[in-house]
Amino acid sequence: MEIAVNAVLTIVGLVILCLGGNWLVSGGVAIAKKLRISQMIIGLTIVAYGTSTPELAASMVAAVGSHTDLILGNVVGSNISNIGMVIGMSAIISPLVVSKATTRKEVPIMIGVMLLLVAISVDGEISQLDGVMLVAGLIAFTAYTLSRAKKERESITEDSSITKTQVPRAIALIVMGAALLYFGGFLTVENAVLIAENLGISETVIGITIIAIGTSLPELVTSVIAIRKGHMDIGIGTIVGSNIYNILMIMGVASVITGIAVVPGIFTDYLVMIGFAVVLVAFLRSGIIPRPAGIGLAIAYAAYLGYTLLL
Repeated sequence: MEIAVNAVLTIVGLVILCLGGNWLVSGGVAIAKKLRISQMIIGLTIVAYGTSTPELAASMVAAVGSHTDLILGNVVGSNISNIGMVIGMSAIISPLVVSKATTRKEVPIMIGVMLLLVAISVDGEISQLDGVMLVAGLIAFTAYTLSRAKKERESITEDSSITKTQVPRAIALIVMGAALLYFGGFLTVENAVLIAENLGISETVIGITIIAIGTSLPELVTSVIAIRKGHMDIGIGTIVGSNIYNILMIMGVASVITGIAVVPGIFTDYLVMIGFAVVLVAFLRSGIIPRPAGIGLAIAYAAYLGYTLLL
């Protein structure tokens, strides 16, 4: 009976996620047009921040409760699922046409941040000092993104169809959308974890699989909605930005709160995470992620999940 209730609440959480994702995309597109900022930048900033709130919430709860295995598993697992599950399924729905600027700038930054996480993990702990360094990296990346947005304003024409009276509505949609993503993600993750625990799944596996998938649902919902509306750059920007924020913001803030012990087995997951990112770069060089590539990514992610669950 308890599992049935958790299953129903998980479904309710998914419905809330869908509604929140729709509002976040709608508000983000309107703001982009009004402020003459590209949809890619909106995806990298406002939408990526918003869809990362479930990961942040889950990690903060885990940090306070000293469940550090969940934090690291959540961040790494979410980054893997963002590429394998989210981009894979999005490309299956519709081939993704990607801006070359993303391949040239933001994706290499994403891989560099992943390599930084590996580097600070070699000594067996992500210390509070390491956390400060990650947060500093977050500030630097945010400054870079805002600088790029400022330059783009000079080359993008303001959409006159977006009136001043519509801007507050767009901001409200973004705020409410992010809030719904937070609560929907929290409801989905909490109940999915309870189901997993009742089935006897370990905490580490829960972090890498159940929580990682659950907290990646906002990215999946938001990206699919954006792509179906024809806003490809928001969909891709959300994934790239979210992967960067997962490490710099979520891991950074969590490790500042408490040092995080690194389990040796996590290096295998690091390798998978970087491998997925490198494969993504290979596809992005052509400027399009075709449907067969999406199928391949989804299958590879399913195989990774199977391997993790069987350990």
